[in-house]
Amino acid sequence: MFSRGCLRQASRVSTRPFPIRQTIRRTATDASKAAPESQAGLTAAAYVATAVAVASSGWYFYQYGPTVHAVTPAEHGLHPTKYPWVHQGFLSTFDAQALRRGFQVYREVCASCHSLSRVAWRTLVGVSHTVDEVKAIAEEYEYDDEPNDQGDIEKRAGKLSDYIPSPYANDEAARAANQGALPPDLSLIVKARHGGCDYIFNLLTGYPDEPPAGVTVQSGLNFNPYFPGTGIAMARVLYDGLVEYEDGTPATTSQMAKDVVEFLNWAAEPEMDVRKKMGMKVLAVTTVMLALSIWVKKYKWASLKTRKIVYNPPKDLLK
Repeated sequence: MFSRGCLRQASRVSTRPFPIRQTIRRTATDASKAAPESQAGLTAAAYVATAVAVASSGWYFYQYGPTVHAVTPAEHGLHPTKYPWVHQGFLSTFDAQALRRGFQVYREVCASCHSLSRVAWRTLVGVSHTVDEVKAIAEEYEYDDEPNDQGDIEKRAGKLSDYIPSPYANDEAARAANQGALPPDLSLIVKARHGGCDYIFNLLTGYPDEPPAGVTVQSGLNFNPYFPGTGIAMARVLYDGLVEYEDGTPATTSQMAKDVVEFLNWAAEPEMDVRKKMGMKVLAVTTVMLALSIWVKKYKWASLKTRKIVYNPPKDLLK
């Protein structure tokens, strides 16, 4: 009797719907209905955030952005003509004779206004001059010595460890001597100007005898179409026969400009020749290592790449 009563009670319980299961079913139905609504809300919020970001960027550019105006070729400066510089080749090096002539042009023409403060006398040894020649040139300049026992600073002759001195004591003195214009340091001028050697060569040789018709040059400036704005404080400095080369090379304007540009390029990159030699060594070593690694890869993976899997059924199944 007891067992029959338990079975009846169990059958009644099993026929009743579970409220938990219904609740879960209703919850899933509500979530499925609310999913499109939440997705639409997120999409609308993304659109609003994008519109706010674009509007904020436009307002900021309108308030603080630069004024847009047309730039003529004269205001921007002519693009320099490109020349096939020999020392810029992949396997080429600096011409020692050209560097020697370029240093002579810098010393006799450019050094009166421009400094070369990042170049030491010792770097010229073995490149364009001998040790004795560089020592003799350095001794022509005076440098501040260490303070003596009384605290006074005396002068001494230059040494190989000294750097090429500046023609002015400070920037204020340089501006006062050049009508307010500050002559730039030429140590890194080739790397600091867009166009590099081409720009400097065209700038030095691009001074016309007279400005073009309709062009007004401000007082104290000189017209040069390759300089941005076409008005440059530096006047033309290179003329035919201005210097007398030791090797007898004709000192034309273009020759002097070429030599001094190569020298300034060396001053900006004195390690160029060493870097190219090191690059060739690295390429040779990496080529050998690449070939060796390909061979090792093929040797190690040959057994796996050429392996074949064949199914051999048991002999009992063939009977």
